[in-house]
Amino acid sequence: MRVLPLLWQALWWHHFFLLWSIIDGQTRYSIPEELKQGSVVGNLAKDLGLGLSEIFDRKLRVASEAGKQYFSVDAGKGELVVNDRIDREALCGQSASCVLPLQVVIEDPLQLFRVEVEIQDINDNAPRFPSNDIALEIAESTVVGVRFPLESAIDPDVGSNSLKSYTLSKDECFSIRVKEVAGGRKVPELILAKLLDREKKAVHKLLLTALDGGNPVKSGSSQISIKVLDINDNVPTFEKSLYKVSINENAAEGAMIVQTKASDMDDGQNGEIEYSFGAHTSDSVLSVFNIDHASGTIFLKGKLDFESTSNYEIDISAKDKGSPRMEGHCTVQVEVLDVNDNAPEIILTSHPKPVREDSPSGTVVALISARDLDSGDNGKVTLQLPKKSQFALKPSFSQNYALVTSGVLDRENVSEYNIEITATDSGSPPLSSKKTISVSITDVNDNSPVFTQPSYNVYLKENGVPGSILYSVSASDLDFGENAKISYSILDSKVQDVSVSSYVYINSDNGSIYSMHSFDYEKLKVFQIQVQAKDQGSPSLSSNTTVHVFILDQNDNAPAVIYPSSAALGSLSHQRMPRSAKAGHLVTKVTAVDADSGHNAWISYKLAEATDASLFTVNLYTGEVRTKRAVSEQDDSSQRLLIEIKDDGEPVQSSTVTVSILLEDGLHEPILDLRQKMAEPSKKNGRITLYLILSLASVSVLSLLTFLILTVKCIRNSRSSGSCCMRRTDCDDYKNPNRNLQIQLNTDGPIKYVEVLGGDMLSQSQSFRSCMSPMSEYSDFTLIKPSSTTDFKEVISVLDASLPDSTWTFESQQVNINIMFVFYSVYEILNPIVVCHESQSAVKTNPSLYISIHSPIFAGWYE
Repeated sequence: MRVLPLLWQALWWHHFFLLWSIIDGQTRYSIPEELKQGSVVGNLAKDLGLGLSEIFDRKLRVASEAGKQYFSVDAGKGELVVNDRIDREALCGQSASCVLPLQVVIEDPLQLFRVEVEIQDINDNAPRFPSNDIALEIAESTVVGVRFPLESAIDPDVGSNSLKSYTLSKDECFSIRVKEVAGGRKVPELILAKLLDREKKAVHKLLLTALDGGNPVKSGSSQISIKVLDINDNVPTFEKSLYKVSINENAAEGAMIVQTKASDMDDGQNGEIEYSFGAHTSDSVLSVFNIDHASGTIFLKGKLDFESTSNYEIDISAKDKGSPRMEGHCTVQVEVLDVNDNAPEIILTSHPKPVREDSPSGTVVALISARDLDSGDNGKVTLQLPKKSQFALKPSFSQNYALVTSGVLDRENVSEYNIEITATDSGSPPLSSKKTISVSITDVNDNSPVFTQPSYNVYLKENGVPGSILYSVSASDLDFGENAKISYSILDSKVQDVSVSSYVYINSDNGSIYSMHSFDYEKLKVFQIQVQAKDQGSPSLSSNTTVHVFILDQNDNAPAVIYPSSAALGSLSHQRMPRSAKAGHLVTKVTAVDADSGHNAWISYKLAEATDASLFTVNLYTGEVRTKRAVSEQDDSSQRLLIEIKDDGEPVQSSTVTVSILLEDGLHEPILDLRQKMAEPSKKNGRITLYLILSLASVSVLSLLTFLILTVKCIRNSRSSGSCCMRRTDCDDYKNPNRNLQIQLNTDGPIKYVEVLGGDMLSQSQSFRSCMSPMSEYSDFTLIKPSSTTDFKEVISVLDASLPDSTWTFESQQVNINIMFVFYSVYEILNPIVVCHESQSAVKTNPSLYISIHSPIFAGWYE
């Protein structure tokens, strides 16, 4: 039966000695409590004689015997660091020593280290009483020197940080003494240092404070309330049956009125006398006077008021403690003497009524009277108003006054006046009182609504959703009520000969402006809205502001192909070229325009598909279709090109055109004849050239005079408006919204040109001509200004119809190019683009206005 326990004991000792053999030593650290997480306790690796690499290799770990992991090891530095908040009081309580044992276990080979961390106390706890309020009852007959033990305070800290002393608030009847009991606990004792008198002080309020020895010192306090218990010690026999006394009504509380004295011939309890007021004493007397039951002295308990009661008659009773008790009586007459203790009183006979801000001076606001309860000079009162007041006091009769206006009133500056009236009596010293009267100023509609801005700029993307909000204007009115209630409306004006109300409408309550329909930048770029804010006063006042609406372009138009037009000739545009064409030969030129503006109208050309992609190339920017190499006999006689045209907008818009090219043998190139004829200009062309030079000289002089006139006007206008751009009416020839694009075909001679003129529809396009030589490799001039309302299919049809495949002569080409140059020069000078700065900038910067000049002769003139 005993074999099994002996076996367990042998195994336990075996493991004990085995464990003891792997424990290498013990390390001790000392740290204060409440360290921050991550604070370093010590270099554990160094103290244990370990290298930093051994922490990883040998798997060092720390185990706490306290159950909670307060520490951890920084593997990178080998330091023992604080892992969690350490509260010494929670761990060790009031124990003088607080040590946290740690086990540092290292494997491979197994080693065990014991580390002790001593937690030092800091003064982080203030002394605390078990109760914040201590109540005691002590009889007023208690003799001096009696001690009353009190509850001691508790401080969880130890050592010098623990509880050291007590202090007591100053009181002549009590003192404090500290008594040390077993275990070093300090118990405070309250000692009665002076006899108590309940009639003088019925309750004593003391503050007991406990202090510790820390640095800085911390403290805790408790309130002691001591109630004094009364005894009966009055005498019943009076020396006089009637006492007369006079006292000023401003006597302080506690002042002695008179002392009544009684005697009793008896001994013992029969000679013990108690003073009191008579059984039928009124409450008014009891509230003002107090009697000392032991001495019979009557004290002033409340405040005297001559104006309410000038005389008091008090019945005093004296009773002894005999059995039966005997009672004696006397009368005390108290005469109250008047002093100037009543301040004057201001009375509103009639409450002030609201006054209109346009009321004239002298308007009666309110009726006021003054009175003083004192008598004689103490009751004479005068009233005064502050200096620089908008009001005045007009005396009436018997200290009655009328409050009247004395200046101009403005409700927007002051909507309510708080008038302070001062009343002063003639007493010595004089007393005064003040009363504030509020006078409201009613509004008169004397202010117009004011907008937050003199004008507004609104930037709106085209193609917006109809009914969406464009902008919200806001106006304010300094007036009040209906006079400040604002309604908004749009004044009637014209936008492209249409009432502006057809474009937008406004919420009359909040000033929000909404669109009636979607806007198209290509039709309308900017317009103005005149908004009126009108109040509801009578008569109503109003003001206006201008809202400038700028339509922002969106990429909503795909490039439109002008040449070659697939719509005019079916699905294909047929071109011809000789098989003898060399590399770089100009086959045709694709021309496209985009109705958008800015980046949205930048066009690029790309060869999407081709029968033979190695034979042709398309210029990215000009759309010229040229041969990449010389045509060979093996090339198919019919070539098909699919050219894609893209703009630079977001998202990208694109269109395509299909060009069919026929390779023919023996086809003449017209440019060879042109080169031969260029050296033999006719006399007719010379005369035309002379006329053109004279025309150009005249136009140059005219343009110089126009420029000088415009410069003078711009300088004058810039002084007043800061802008050289004329009004819209001055640019009507250029920005007339009621024009449409017309195409006039001129077929005089072999060379063809198209004239584009303005019409009567909503368009902002210009009038110009385009001279084209689609089959020429060396001469080509294209002038295109797009319009959003232009039917480009119609343009393409006209262009294709005007461009046959026949050859043309150099003379006709030169004549027409010269005429085109004169037309374009006159167009540039006389066109309102020069006059209107905004339109000029728009044309110069608009990539849609694409000019390509390839003729050497024309290029020289143009430069």
